[in-house]
Amino acid sequence: MNGEAKTQPQQVRTKRPGEGIVIRKCQALEEFHACVGLQREVWGEADLEIEPVTMFVVASLTGGQVLGAFDGETMVGYTLAVVGLRQGVIYLHSHQTAVRSAYRNRGVGRMLKLFQRDEALGRQIRLVEWTFDPLELKNAHFNLNRLGAICRRYVPNLYGVTTSPLHRGIETDRLVAEWRLDSPRVIAAIQDLAPDASDAPAAIELPAELEQWQQNDAPRVQAVQTRVREEFTKWFAREYAAIGVRAGEKGQAYLLAPWSDF
Repeated sequence: MNGEAKTQPQQVRTKRPGEGIVIRKCQALEEFHACVGLQREVWGEADLEIEPVTMFVVASLTGGQVLGAFDGETMVGYTLAVVGLRQGVIYLHSHQTAVRSAYRNRGVGRMLKLFQRDEALGRQIRLVEWTFDPLELKNAHFNLNRLGAICRRYVPNLYGVTTSPLHRGIETDRLVAEWRLDSPRVIAAIQDLAPDASDAPAAIELPAELEQWQQNDAPRVQAVQTRVREEFTKWFAREYAAIGVRAGEKGQAYLLAPWSDF
């Protein structure tokens, strides 16, 4: 355990002048209701996969996390995590993070994750995991490049084909992000000192047109998903991990290297 987790944080304030965003744990019932309201705002009233307020209450009571980002008294973002146990090791599974549209690209999501890290380390929890769609490359960049997470597991159709408009009627394949909170890789990433991974020995390419296809061409998206699933499955079987995302002339690519390097 490194010395960064001597005390549990009470709040974190942005260093950007004038923003005034505060991150803190949510504990009151009205704050859990605010999380549900923000969830509906971000994912849409028509989404039938909305988590109920009871989920937030239970997570808070059983050692998980419900963290809120506040501008004054207004909640502008939250993170929901539940407790996990694997091979005798306790970790947190970060199930949802949402940020109000007017507050995106202002560092709020990263502030939530950094508070999540500090709060977990304060309880001697060294691992946070979450899942994300491998075709959502902005998320991949944030998770791997900005936070220093790695991926070693690919789960096909994790949630099944859902009613959520975000899933576009295709199978819900997911990468599992492993955020090893006190590892040298993570410490370097959150300090913006992560080494360049562009010389990684393997890559999985995604087409530049993918974002456009996600709006209007589900068959092409499904074809990309099938190929990406096969490639990740192959490399993970060879004990490689996804360690970063890079941009190129033909689109973007996941970078992979052997697990033993990390």
